[in-house]
Amino acid sequence: MKHVVLSTFIAASLAMPAAADTLRIGTATAQTGALAYADAPTMLGMKMAVDDINAAGGIGGKTKIELVEKDVRSDPAQTSIAAQELADDGVSVIVLPGDSDPALAAIGVVGAAEIPAISTVASSPTLPEIGGDYMFSNFPGDNVQAAVSAKWAYDQGYRTAWIVYSPDTQYTTMPLYFADVFTRLGGKMLGQSTNTLGQQDFSAIATTIAAQDPQPDVVMTSAYEPDFPSLLKALRAAGVTSQIIGSDGIDSPTTFSLGEVGEGVVFTTAGFPTPGSALEKFNKEFEARYGKAPDTIYSAVGYDLIKVIEAAVLKAGSTDPKAIRNAMASLENVQGATGTITYAGTNGMPIRQVSLVRVKNGAREFVAQPTPDPALIPEPRME
Repeated sequence: MKHVVLSTFIAASLAMPAAADTLRIGTATAQTGALAYADAPTMLGMKMAVDDINAAGGIGGKTKIELVEKDVRSDPAQTSIAAQELADDGVSVIVLPGDSDPALAAIGVVGAAEIPAISTVASSPTLPEIGGDYMFSNFPGDNVQAAVSAKWAYDQGYRTAWIVYSPDTQYTTMPLYFADVFTRLGGKMLGQSTNTLGQQDFSAIATTIAAQDPQPDVVMTSAYEPDFPSLLKALRAAGVTSQIIGSDGIDSPTTFSLGEVGEGVVFTTAGFPTPGSALEKFNKEFEARYGKAPDTIYSAVGYDLIKVIEAAVLKAGSTDPKAIRNAMASLENVQGATGTITYAGTNGMPIRQVSLVRVKNGAREFVAQPTPDPALIPEPRME
C-alpha cells in the first residue's frame, strides 16, 4: 500500500508544471542621504526594466525578477550590513550605491559570498580593481570621462586649466585624470585647489583663481551637490569667466535651475537623447510610465543595469551567482537605453558611450559623443 501511495505521489508530482525560476536581486542603495540624488532615480529605471521583463514572462520568458530592497542611507557601514543581510537572504546579485567608497565597504561580503555586485553609478576605475573579481561598475570610468573632457577642451583651443578636487572620495579626484590628459595633449596646468566634501565657503578658492593673470581658460571639477552649486556661484561672484567643465555628478535638476550662473557649463555623462536613439525612446516610455520625463541620466543607467543582469542570466543559463558573474564578465554589446555596454576584455569597468552636454537656457544642449582615444585614457590611480 505504501508503494502504491508513493508511486501515485511521484506521478502526480511529475505531472505538475515546474515552478518558474526567480532571480532575486538585492539592492543595497542610497535611497536617502547624500547619494540619494543619484540612487533614487537609478532605482526608478531599474524598476521600469524589471516590470518590462516580468510583463514579458521574465528573463528568457520564464525567470521572473524579484527586487529585495534595502536603503543604506548613503552610509558605508550600513552598506556593509545591508550587503551581508542580502547575501544571507540568498540573492543572486547585489546592487551597491552610486559611489565607490560605500560600494567598497561591501568588499568582504561580496568576496566571501561569491555573489556578483554592481554599483549603480560609481565611476572610479579602481572600484573593480580593489573590489576583486565579483565587483563591477555600471558607468563610464572617471579616467575615460576625463580623457573625453580634456580632449574636448584642448580641441576648443583652450590651453590653460585649473582643477578643483577633493581627496575625500575617489570620485572627486577625477580632475587629476583631466590634468594628466590635458598636459599630455600640450595644455598647461596653472594650478589646483582642494576642498572638503560639504564645504560651505568656496570664496578663498574662487579668489585664488580670479587673481590669476590671465585667468585659466578652463576650470575643471567633479564636485557634485551640494558642493558644485556653491563652488560655481563663488567662482562667478569672484569674476572668474573661465569655461567650467564638470562630470556626471552634476547631471541633476539642481544644475539646470541655477539660472545665469550655470549657463554654459559643460559636463560628461552617460548619454544624450539624440533623435531616433534608444535613449529618446526610453525617455518617452519613462514619461508614459511615471507621468514626467526623467530629469537625469541616472534613470536610464538604472534601466541598463538590469538589462546587463538579464543578459548575464541568459548567457549563463542559470541564476547561480558564480555563473552570472562569469557570464557578466564576458558580455559584449548589450543594448541598453544609453547605448551598448561591454565587459569582455575589461576588469569590470564597462566600455560604454560618453556624452558631452552643455547647460543652455536651463536645459541640456548636445555637444558631442566622441569615441574615447584609448591612448589618452590614464591608468587608474590606486592611491
